Amino acid sequence: MITGKGLRLTFLFFGLFFLVSMLTASEPEQQEQHSTPAEHHNEDNEPFDPSSFMFGHISDGYDWHLFDIGHKSISIPLPVIVYSREKGLNVFMSSKFHHGHAAYKGFHIAHAGETVKKINKEGEASESDVEGKIVETLNSGELAVPIDISVTKNIAALFFSVLLILFMFLSVAKAYKRNPNKAPKGLQSWLEPVILFVRDEIAIPSIGKKNYHKFLPYLLTVFFFIWINNLLGLIPIPPGGANVTGNIAVTMVLAFFTFLITTIRGTKSYWQHIFNTPGVPLWLKLPIPLMPLVEVIGVFAKPIVLMVRLFANITAGHIIAMGFLSLIFIFAEINPYLGGGVSIVSIAFIIFMTFLELLVAFIQAYVFTFLSAIYFGMAVEEHH
Repeated sequence: MITGKGLRLTFLFFGLFFLVSMLTASEPEQQEQHSTPAEHHNEDNEPFDPSSFMFGHISDGYDWHLFDIGHKSISIPLPVIVYSREKGLNVFMSSKFHHGHAAYKGFHIAHAGETVKKINKEGEASESDVEGKIVETLNSGELAVPIDISVTKNIAALFFSVLLILFMFLSVAKAYKRNPNKAPKGLQSWLEPVILFVRDEIAIPSIGKKNYHKFLPYLLTVFFFIWINNLLGLIPIPPGGANVTGNIAVTMVLAFFTFLITTIRGTKSYWQHIFNTPGVPLWLKLPIPLMPLVEVIGVFAKPIVLMVRLFANITAGHIIAMGFLSLIFIFAEINPYLGGGVSIVSIAFIIFMTFLELLVAFIQAYVFTFLSAIYFGMAVEEHH
């Protein structure tokens, strides 16, 4: 099923996925707010804010939230790794921040309204918003943003999913090597139909029997990576619950590799169709290269579409579920009994959305893999 060369290529892609995703996604845009909806009603009876509640639960964070006991938040601390010009390399656990309410060694998580001064190339100063990021108080008293390569919640989930997929494929490969002529059983019987589906329904029809085997390791890797991370994102407790495939940095890395492979593997015929499309009237090519310009834009638009489609669909599913949950507390502000009645409808819709998301998890993995295979097929298609 999977050759030794295929396994090595798969491991290589996993390593690249993890390394680049860690560098691009390690600095969260906004620190996750670990609070229950009820805690949005503080002592001053401030109205419930559904937007901060929804986006707080899908954003990345420096710790892994478990549950709340009263006003106390219970979470799993994660390693904070920052490099400061004044203090050098600093490694400590995120619990030192006390969920963003304390500073440690001059570092703290920036709150709303905090800014840092930046100097551009012309020497002009400007203020940059750093809410949710780790900032450092310098000896001069000014705020600065250190180099942040911390292991955030999404990175920890990425660690787990990579190890899980490696365990699955290594176990299956070892079983095939040990008993090559026996019928699959256990984990083999679950994975083999999916592997055959990717090979027979995605790779071969899109790329062709002559060239599909060159791209199959990548297509299997990206399919299982997206599918399993989508499923893990639906589990409300660690190691699930992270929004990995709903993080645009991760989808950007996946789309970048599809773009990179398509560009490197593109044949002479592929590039000829882009810069000198056969059968197109000359007036569309000269003096203004209209068709080549459209084709070049398409080369860069394809990975952007891949990136945005996966990110938007997964994020939308989480937001809809959180939206239904928010309705309970919005109506409860009007009348407690009304909130109780709405809760029945909201929970029913949340259960329905969860089952729908199980289907979406597979569909999004299929669509990303299928479109990647189509791009590869276009790149290696022989000239007729």
